[in-house]
Amino acid sequence: MTLEVGVLGYRFMGNAHANAMARLPMFFPDAPAIERSVLVGRDETALSEAADRFGFSSTATDWADVVDEVDVFYNLGPNHVHAEPSIAALEAGTPVFCEKPLAPTLERAESMADAAREAGEDVPAGCAFNYRFVPAIQYAKELLEAGELGEIRHVRGRYLQDWLVDPDAPWSWRNDEELAGSGALGDLGSHTVDLLRFLVGSDDLAGEIERVSGQLQTFVDERPVPGEEEETRPVTVDDAYTGQLEFASGATGVLEGTRVAAGHKNDHTVEIHGSEGSLRFSLERLNELEILRDDENRGYETVLITDEDDPYVDHWWPPGHVLGWEHTFVHENYEFLRAVAEGNRFEPSFEDGLAAQRVLDAVERSDERGEWITLE
Repeated sequence: MTLEVGVLGYRFMGNAHANAMARLPMFFPDAPAIERSVLVGRDETALSEAADRFGFSSTATDWADVVDEVDVFYNLGPNHVHAEPSIAALEAGTPVFCEKPLAPTLERAESMADAAREAGEDVPAGCAFNYRFVPAIQYAKELLEAGELGEIRHVRGRYLQDWLVDPDAPWSWRNDEELAGSGALGDLGSHTVDLLRFLVGSDDLAGEIERVSGQLQTFVDERPVPGEEEETRPVTVDDAYTGQLEFASGATGVLEGTRVAAGHKNDHTVEIHGSEGSLRFSLERLNELEILRDDENRGYETVLITDEDDPYVDHWWPPGHVLGWEHTFVHENYEFLRAVAEGNRFEPSFEDGLAAQRVLDAVERSDERGEWITLE
């Protein structure tokens, strides 16, 4: 069976996922066969050019004409268009893969998760947290599940970028609350929250985040509009956020994220500290995992996660030949499309996207109220 795929969105994420789909037959021969059937967007000229580049056989300017005509629907549009097309696809029984954060608001995320529940487990609904599929992160998950770090006591997560350092950097939809929901919090913080939930989480919910406090800050109040001389638009989202976490297990954690950290291009770092050791990962060195064990407490050991028995590595190059950011999309597309073909549940699911959204919402409410927020 060949799965016909429809994709909404053809810019940054559309490019990343189209590249992943093209790589699958070459490196993951057991992946389901797919046809890049229809690409959806508003600008017909740009859409046609993108479809040619990405290998899609047709285009459409209205997602409503597509969601019940394809076998799989990818929603890769801006945050404010995540909810309606995804819900419509699920109501039509079409599996959905939606970019993160799941929605700009908690209310919309809840409606999307409700639609996924009603569609049933044989209609996968995935949220695109691609960093779960870094081989080093998968390796770290194996260590944690095996109990090699003992009782988890403290976690740290930070995501620092610098593309908005310049106050004259142009305005985009990511600077608008109505379109994006939040700024660094949703754009970067959603990744960090999901990664910590994935690594520390457990079936008995001890790894779930229970209480949150947070702070948001905007440093540049308006930015120039591209192509409009001397015209500016207000920035209505945060440039930076910080947060404190308390897990149900009693572990504590700290979060931070910003898009105005000079010198940091894509610095996503997580640390997990347990009673018998620690580990540390940085996206800027994504083929490495730093591990410290309690009985060798004289510094971290850097482990290169490129052996053929490491997660996903056997599909690629000989040992020692490193992978990159784009490979994470190949891995998540492989897992999602297999779940669709087999009618299985996929993780991270819309439930995972909703869980992350609850934390983001709690950080915002904490900033507004100046108090800790307990999650439901």
